[in-house]
Amino acid sequence: MSTTAVAPLSIEDAELLVAAARRAAEDAGVTVSVTVLDAGGHLLAFRRDDRAVLISGETSTRKAYTALQLNAPTGDLVDAVQPGGLFHTLPTALDRPLLFIAGGVPVHRDGRLIGAIGAIGVGGGAPEQDHSFATAAVQALV
Repeated sequence: MSTTAVAPLSIEDAELLVAAARRAAEDAGVTVSVTVLDAGGHLLAFRRDDRAVLISGETSTRKAYTALQLNAPTGDLVDAVQPGGLFHTLPTALDRPLLFIAGGVPVHRDGRLIGAIGAIGVGGGAPEQDHSFATAAVQALV
């Protein structure tokens, strides 16, 4: 039986992800919400800027769940959820709709999954911006 090496995702790592994503967003002049989940979908860290649109918090969380469930950046899945796409209709075990807009990224370090399959989600900017903010945050852990 093979096992997968897993690096634990600490609260400090989760807070670093949030800070790095917010810093990238601030550098671009955008206010965002950031959600970090562990492998079980448990909330490790969350931050919503007071200037961000209220729904951005729910958006960042759904993006993180989507990236977690599919172990893929949500930016890679946009075409799959268009009408006629592979995942146009996809039920979820979490009993919540999946949001496939770019901005959710699985978190890996040194080729190992962190927290089994941890994920970050960013909401508040344009999808491409949110994706770049989440990616910048993950790179801060590498």
